[in-house]
Amino acid sequence: MNLIEHTDSEMMALAVANRLAGDLNTALETRDRALLVVPGGSTPGPIFDVLCAARLDWGRVVVTLSDERWRPEAHIRSNTRLIRERLLVERAAEAEFVPLYKRTETPEEAIEELAAGLEPHLPVSVLLLGMGADMHTASLFPKGDRIEEAMGRDAPILVPMRVEGEPEPRVTLSARVLNDAMCKHLVITGDAKRGALMRAQASSPLQAPIAAFLEDMDVHWAAE
Repeated sequence: MNLIEHTDSEMMALAVANRLAGDLNTALETRDRALLVVPGGSTPGPIFDVLCAARLDWGRVVVTLSDERWRPEAHIRSNTRLIRERLLVERAAEAEFVPLYKRTETPEEAIEELAAGLEPHLPVSVLLLGMGADMHTASLFPKGDRIEEAMGRDAPILVPMRVEGEPEPRVTLSARVLNDAMCKHLVITGDAKRGALMRAQASSPLQAPIAAFLEDMDVHWAAE
């Protein structure tokens, strides 16, 4: 793990956006297309605001989410809504977006179709993740109902996930797919999450899913 400390969240957003753009440009030097995987949540929003204007061949970039809540795109809890409003704009509007949601009652009804749409673009070229205070990342929750399957070496591309207390089911890229990324970045803010990250280093991936990705990951941290 390479821990990079930033002066504040604004400087972190600028720095991380520049790193992601550089990693994408490098990937496009050797591949026809590059796959960028990004999280939802509040922390990456400012990064997207900068990244969307980056000068790169966005027409050769495919964007998808690390995970999605099973909600229509217009819903306030939809990660896709965030991506469309703050990343797939300006120059990045030329990128192709591969969704992790389909209008079915449950993710199980659409999971195979969604995975089939994503599979031709794998492996992941550039990965950006966030982390919760419980050390989950994507929708790999320590108490998720299918966490063992999602963390397994033979896991499918996508795994439905339900977590007690969460208002909707989710779908997540499996740990196997996320860990195959050529470049991996994690963004966190605040002392509580930094403390959680330190605890994760001494925990098993089933207890702290983010631990599965730390070995060759750049971790970007700002106090607030």
